[in-house]
Amino acid sequence: MTAPSAPGPLLDTARDGRGVVTLTLADPARLNALGDGMLAALQQALDAIAQDEGARVVVLAAQGKAFCAGHDLKDMAAHPDGAWYRRLFAQCSRMMLSIQRLPVPVIARVQGIATAAGCQLVAQCDLAVAAEGARFATSGIHYGLFCATPSVPLVRNVPAKQAMEMLLTGDFIDARTALAQGLVNRVAAPEALDAEVESLVRSILGKPRAAVAMGKALFYQQRELGVEAAYQLAGQAMATNMLDAAAQEGARAFAEKRVPAWKPGGTH
Repeated sequence: MTAPSAPGPLLDTARDGRGVVTLTLADPARLNALGDGMLAALQQALDAIAQDEGARVVVLAAQGKAFCAGHDLKDMAAHPDGAWYRRLFAQCSRMMLSIQRLPVPVIARVQGIATAAGCQLVAQCDLAVAAEGARFATSGIHYGLFCATPSVPLVRNVPAKQAMEMLLTGDFIDARTALAQGLVNRVAAPEALDAEVESLVRSILGKPRAAVAMGKALFYQQRELGVEAAYQLAGQAMATNMLDAAAQEGARAFAEKRVPAWKPGGTH
């Protein structure tokens, strides 16, 4: 990778020559809490990536012993105002939806605890790789606050009864349990975490960007539909995808029993 840009106060950004963008939560003293500043920094970065046609993959990482501890309850207790809370949760929801709407995959690189909205952040990413020793919890219930917004992506990753147990108990699950329940894709030894993330990155980089973008958008759209409407939408998406030059080259390569001759970046 190229050297990272000058670090900001809360979020470090690096982009390599392949179009891999690494966003690193850089507030370890506050366990990378999702306060106003962190949410604004993430939103600004995601908005920029959405306009970057050379971007191919985003890796979301963190500094310190926590991946992300969610919202800062001290800040929330200091603002006992309904309008303030609604604004905070709307700001967070907008950022989470921006991850889903990006045309490139987002991979969470989880090296420590991910609690409440931090667990939500992992669930919202398209893919997640966790280090052995990482732990996950929707822990708001311990403080009288049901993790309602974290439940939205959680129940779209984890079976309902396992999600409800996490939400009602606030108890931690370990990385292996998170893998078994579908919250993360892979688990690696801490020293092998970057290599495991890189293996996913390399696999994605070998695919056409247009197909990945169409596929990601379709994946989330059809999930919210009934099966008949989902098939209709998926059929339209595949027809559009097949008209793309990269897909046409892929089909010719299949017929000719050769490797597709895609240019760097997955175009043709």
